[in-house]
Amino acid sequence: MNTLSTRRTGAVISALAAGSLALTGCSGGGKAGKDKSQTDKDAAAQSKVVPLGTAAQSKGPAAPVSGAQNGGTITVYQRDSFNHLDPAQQYVSDMGDLAKLVSRGLTTYTQDDKGKKTLVGDLATDAGQMSDGGKTWKYTLKDGIKFEDGKPITSKDIRHSIERMYAPFITEGPTYVQQWLSGEGTTYRKALPDGPYKGDHLPKNVLDTPDDKTVVFHFKSPQTQLPYALAMAGYSAVPDSAKDTQDKYDVAPVCSGPYKIADFKAGKSMQLVRNTNWDPKTDPARHQYVDGYNISFNHQFSDSTKRLMADQGEDKTAISFTNSVEPTLTRQVLSNPSASKRLVQGYQPYVWQLNMNMDRIKDKRIRDAITYAMPSQQVVRVEGGSYGGEIAGGLLSPTVAGYEKGYDPYGKLKKPGGDPEKAKQLLKEAGKVGMKLVYAFANTEIRQNEAVAIADGLTKAGFNVQKKEVDSSSWYQQMGKVDNGFDVYLTGWGQDWPDASTVIPPSYDGRTIQDGSSNYSHVRDKHISDEIDRIEQIPDIQKQTAEWQKLHHYIVEKVNPAVPVFYTKVLQLYGSKIGGARYNTDTNYLDVNTLFVKK
Repeated sequence: MNTLSTRRTGAVISALAAGSLALTGCSGGGKAGKDKSQTDKDAAAQSKVVPLGTAAQSKGPAAPVSGAQNGGTITVYQRDSFNHLDPAQQYVSDMGDLAKLVSRGLTTYTQDDKGKKTLVGDLATDAGQMSDGGKTWKYTLKDGIKFEDGKPITSKDIRHSIERMYAPFITEGPTYVQQWLSGEGTTYRKALPDGPYKGDHLPKNVLDTPDDKTVVFHFKSPQTQLPYALAMAGYSAVPDSAKDTQDKYDVAPVCSGPYKIADFKAGKSMQLVRNTNWDPKTDPARHQYVDGYNISFNHQFSDSTKRLMADQGEDKTAISFTNSVEPTLTRQVLSNPSASKRLVQGYQPYVWQLNMNMDRIKDKRIRDAITYAMPSQQVVRVEGGSYGGEIAGGLLSPTVAGYEKGYDPYGKLKKPGGDPEKAKQLLKEAGKVGMKLVYAFANTEIRQNEAVAIADGLTKAGFNVQKKEVDSSSWYQQMGKVDNGFDVYLTGWGQDWPDASTVIPPSYDGRTIQDGSSNYSHVRDKHISDEIDRIEQIPDIQKQTAEWQKLHHYIVEKVNPAVPVFYTKVLQLYGSKIGGARYNTDTNYLDVNTLFVKK
């Protein structure tokens, strides 16, 4: 999943982390010199499988938060506006916290005060009833679940929510369930080319709704990870009614979570208010402590950090969903006695990588030259040093099963500042010294600073770098176009749950290439596609993980579609009157499910 920060997605990153560590505070009291950032041990905790909960664990209300109070409004400072409100188009982490507040799907995650996660039923009574070795999954809907307009959520709404993801206007959401039901790559669309909008439906032997409370998925092969996929924001409920305005649904979605959208001015602001038709007795994960959220956009990280450090007026009851502490202010925040007590931090599942458009850069020697030239250390410094990330040697995060500590085929750990001489040698061999390289970067403070370091490193290696600034709010939409017009560009990808099957297939399978695809480098390699098909049929997870490792080596060493730059971490600040603040290992940011305003 991507966020802009990275895409998970978000997107929602369904990290299957049992026992994930979440630091609820970072007291520093003035000793900013001591590094208290997250470590790879914290990351490893997120690579474990999340257990499936029981029907009892799926019941509401959610476990109470210690000291929680009702009332008040939370102010939210965000850098980027929400590019999509339609849940089926949500796969970027900037929208992850919003999705937690306004949307519900068949399954979701709960997290206890020690960070242990469980996957439970959300709209469904449990995490799912599996039969036929994983080829059949049955879900029964709870009583009392409704949309914001009071309409009960039925099995027909769930079927509609799945089937509309086949429609041609849905281009940016997850595709796991559609592919499992109807075919790999983009072929699933042939099963329902217009979605459900012309009266057609998937056959009952594929997706059945025998009554208003029952949904049955039938797969051709076992799909034991369905409950985790269904927890993603993209599979949230959309009503089977005229209120689904298809491509215009992005403007006015019908909410099912504890809050609903009262007002949205794209690029400016959003107001969330209580959804009076949300019943806490049906919800095992969410609370409705505050009256609402006032969200404003266009706050660069430096602006939100300074406001939250100042802690004056409405800043006392303010947070950010995804803005981190501005890297240049990290030391100042850590040495501030007040601010250092108002921090959450976590090891995220994202790998920031410089994608190389293989439709435009066909010679691997050139891609290798770019890889050797990358000044990873300088980029991590821009991100805030050890509090912002860790230099990457490969394309699998430390939070995913199959990660290999020390894997470094291009010497990025040994020469973190880059190896321009090696890069020059490769460019000379390819006869491309002085080659023009169109480098796209987002128009944010951090990306602009990174662009200076990256362009300098590539120039030293012998490239003629042409920088192109792109609007950050539509970054993944533009980078996701097949004909995007760029040679190299940074993206971040994190597992949708900590299994390499949620990293390699969506990012490197050539059959997925279409506008909106997360195969940003446009990798078209038959060996990769064939191996994906073979590995996905291995029933033993440990054996499967070992095969994903081998394929990861092939992708990095034999194809090299993207430069691994760094593994991400996050450090976030919140106001002094915010209660219940902690790190959420599902959204990988501040946990909006537990927040309240202190009186």
